[in-house]
Amino acid sequence: MLSSLRSRLWLSYAFLIVTALSVVTIVLFISLFRNPLLYRQTTERLNAVQTVLIERSQEPNAPPVSVLVKRSRQTFGVRILLFSQNQQLLFDTSSTEMGLPFPPRRAVLQSLPTVRDEAGRVWLYSIGQLSDGTYLMVADQRPRFTLVNAFSDEFLPVILLSGGIALLLSLIVAFVFAGWIANPLQKVVNAAAEMPSAATKVLEVGGPHEVQELTRAFNSMVTRVQSSQRSQREFVANVSHELKTPLTSIQGFAQAILDGTADTEEARGRAAQVIFNESGRMHRMVLDLLDLARLDTGTADLAMSPVNVRALLNAVAEKFSPQSQRAGVNIHVEVREDVPPLIADGDRLAQVFTNLVDNALKFTPSGGVISLSAAVNDLAQMRITVSDTGAGIPEEEQARIFQRFYQVDPARQGGTSHGAGLGLAIAHEIIVAHGGRISVRSRVGAGTEMEVLLPLSPPEPSKKARKK
Repeated sequence: MLSSLRSRLWLSYAFLIVTALSVVTIVLFISLFRNPLLYRQTTERLNAVQTVLIERSQEPNAPPVSVLVKRSRQTFGVRILLFSQNQQLLFDTSSTEMGLPFPPRRAVLQSLPTVRDEAGRVWLYSIGQLSDGTYLMVADQRPRFTLVNAFSDEFLPVILLSGGIALLLSLIVAFVFAGWIANPLQKVVNAAAEMPSAATKVLEVGGPHEVQELTRAFNSMVTRVQSSQRSQREFVANVSHELKTPLTSIQGFAQAILDGTADTEEARGRAAQVIFNESGRMHRMVLDLLDLARLDTGTADLAMSPVNVRALLNAVAEKFSPQSQRAGVNIHVEVREDVPPLIADGDRLAQVFTNLVDNALKFTPSGGVISLSAAVNDLAQMRITVSDTGAGIPEEEQARIFQRFYQVDPARQGGTSHGAGLGLAIAHEIIVAHGGRISVRSRVGAGTEMEVLLPLSPPEPSKKARKK
């Protein structure tokens, strides 16, 4: 039981509560010991006698003070003294007792008025001034006080009642607080023990602020881990699918050559050409995967240098001039001459925009237009867009087009780069490696615009935090 966090928290709270109550008990006991009930009762009685005597002495036709003092002595059994204005003793009802001096000024921390007689015995007193300027002091010897009496008569009942109730309520509150803190933590522990199970669910946020932050961080971790697991499963499935088709073709045509099915020179040439084409397709896909792996781990070397964006986009447009003429699509570049150079890897950016223009050509019908533009926005970023007048991308598909092996066209399980669906994923990683962002805006039947935002002077790729 003591190994659980809840029990340890509860015992910690209980220890603190018992310690606090013990300190309060000790302080209370010291206070009662210095000023017990018996002393307080005696002092109150002396104050009452003194008040009565002073009031009686001020009544009309009151008897002399000496007579009142003697009566009070007999009635209340106290010692009464009368001092002059200059604090000299005038009268004492106890002539057989040791003399009492005029009491000195009470100390600040002195709880009871006390004075010592000539024998050193302690007297409790109450003193007041009469109308004629003399001082009337009522005194009584301090009664005997024992520790046992204080503990049994006034201390024990108070502690047993109030202390017991306080301890019980405190332990209940401590138990509730321990559960409030420990229960969410225990849920996190239990869920963490199940990781990386796909059945692990996000936890309900509760408890103190720090525990809530821990729970939110754990939920975020669960979401990321499960998303990563799904991506890995999809990645393996897609790679297997993409490799299956060329491998099947290679195996089939190689078998045809081996078993003599391709019995003519022409048939063997066609088989060899298919094997060559499919192996080239596999080679390109492997290179793309290696490219993605290097970009993922941040080990891809970016040769950063000033890049003339206008010249870069013109070169990309010129590269696709033959294809665009055959497709009947016009490629238009709009970049002002005063656009500043961009610090980037020119070859990698050319790879990005080549892929974007290639995709635009695939989905833009004859008579359409592809536009490339670049300008600096208000945030000191280079904004480069590639827009087309093609069929557009459905809204529900736009969030997934940068995923690996994903293609908008549902008729194929492939993509937009070399038939493997890696082109836009690589483009995304290259832009992220430059500290930028790539996004898509599209409407079905109205065309698509790919927007790339790049800082004019990005941080070193090895030092920047990669975005997910």
